[in-house]
Amino acid sequence: MQQPGAALAERIAERRRGDDDPRALVGEMRRSVLLVPVADGGLWSARSGGVRWICAFTDEAALARFALLNGSGDQPMEYAALLGARIVDEIVPTLGEPAGLAVDIATEGGSMVFPPVVGIVPDGVAVDSDEVGEGRGHGR
Repeated sequence: MQQPGAALAERIAERRRGDDDPRALVGEMRRSVLLVPVADGGLWSARSGGVRWICAFTDEAALARFALLNGSGDQPMEYAALLGARIVDEIVPTLGEPAGLAVDIATEGGSMVFPPVVGIVPDGVAVDSDEVGEGRGHGR
């Protein structure tokens, strides 16, 4: 049986080689089950470049690489298995700040970011949208 995010990992590799349509990559991300570390009662995220990045992984091996680099060593890391669409459509809008999805950040040559732009996150929270959601305050 194929790992939950294996098709996404393959699409990321294709995109990094320039062999894939970006829309197909976004579609695969939305359909994929991703593993998101849980810390302090919430999803693990990092801030960089004015964006909060929810960190997700295509499989347990990618999550384990992250755990080693993050100082968790060989200790089990608690995680939630979430559909990519749920992350970008439901969770990102609740964060109240520009937020995107970073996938497999500890996989050399295999990571991909999905920024908070139209076509990835809802228009009301996209940083490049003219439609700013009420109370969100992070359109153009």
